[in-house]
Amino acid sequence: MKSAELVIIGGGPAGLAAAVRARELNVGRIVLIERDRHLGGILQQCIHDGFGLHRFKKQLSGSQYAQKFIDEVEKGGIEVLTDTMVLELTKDRQVTATSTAHGLVTIQAGAVILAMGCRERTRPQVRIYGDRPAGVLTAGAVQRYINVEGWLPGKRAVILGSGDIGLIMARRMTLEGIEVEGVYEVMPHLGGLRRNKVQCLDDYGIPLHLSTTVVSVHGKKRLESVTVAKVGPDKKPIKGTEREIPCDLLVLSVGLIPENEISRAAGIELHPVTKGPVVNDAMMTSLPGVFAAGNVAAVFDLVDYVSQTGEKAAMGAAEFLKNGAAGETVDATCGENVSFVFPQKVRKDAKGRQIELYLRVRQPLKGVTATVTCEGRTLYAKKHAVANPPEMIAISFTPEAELTGPVVVDVK
Repeated sequence: MKSAELVIIGGGPAGLAAAVRARELNVGRIVLIERDRHLGGILQQCIHDGFGLHRFKKQLSGSQYAQKFIDEVEKGGIEVLTDTMVLELTKDRQVTATSTAHGLVTIQAGAVILAMGCRERTRPQVRIYGDRPAGVLTAGAVQRYINVEGWLPGKRAVILGSGDIGLIMARRMTLEGIEVEGVYEVMPHLGGLRRNKVQCLDDYGIPLHLSTTVVSVHGKKRLESVTVAKVGPDKKPIKGTEREIPCDLLVLSVGLIPENEISRAAGIELHPVTKGPVVNDAMMTSLPGVFAAGNVAAVFDLVDYVSQTGEKAAMGAAEFLKNGAAGETVDATCGENVSFVFPQKVRKDAKGRQIELYLRVRQPLKGVTATVTCEGRTLYAKKHAVANPPEMIAISFTPEAELTGPVVVDVK
């Protein structure tokens, strides 16, 4: 059995940032495991710009953003296992993986960082009824077909869901000559960033239909049409509003799910809202010495935030390797207008240490203030002109005293 001070599972933006930061902190042997043939994760098929505005203060494509970290990983001499699938993580931090090149490998890790990212929801998970023809694809699959493989998956497309990948692919398909009939969103508000709606839909004359969904698909071997309908406040289709749209491609942009099969099998506590591991502000999960970062823990809207959590996890892992498990924590709880806050726990001995929290609101709000309080004490307050559910709010504050009770995060 091999051993390593730190094993990082996942070579996307969170895993890469964690590896680079761990090397800077002089962690010993670091092993970075990636199931794809190349590092970078989903970023390698994101050829559009908009990445790195927070971190590098300039617009980069996804592949350019990833390459900056890949270069640092190579400079740091970090051991990388690509085309390698992790099969199991045990409670005592043994990682079992397999690959064609190395066969079955077991590594005893001093600490583990989970950075497996997330996957897209598919047709069965959103309960679209009807036939089962070819031509019903997730937005990520369409993105890979066009940007990486050079294939056009259809000629006339309907997009279900207004998530960021769907909005970006509406523009991309239009540029490649695919007619995009429209984007249909079951919620009464946009599912992605406002800038993507402006740049990808408005600039290209692509209509957005809110409170509308696809209720059935039609076709034998190939998709021929879909039926859409308006939905009420209960999200159920309203009879009499159905209409059929001819198309040969239905693109699903209906949400992301953190990839946590390994976490669940290891007995790590998962959060009911984020669907990722419950972590403290050092990114440590309920299993001592195991940390989680990026979209495996909570689905982020900006890759810059993903990288930040990767670095936080590396710092937490380095501290664990040196001093053992962290001390007591208090809960970070949600106010009435907040759907979730991440991380979900904060260490009590937070005096003088910068704490970073991320949150999403339940519904669109205007003229609000984001606050953090602890037993009546205000730790943070900042005004926001608007707050929308798809756009994560990042909070950073430094407590002047030890935390003595739950931290309450609200926007109102």
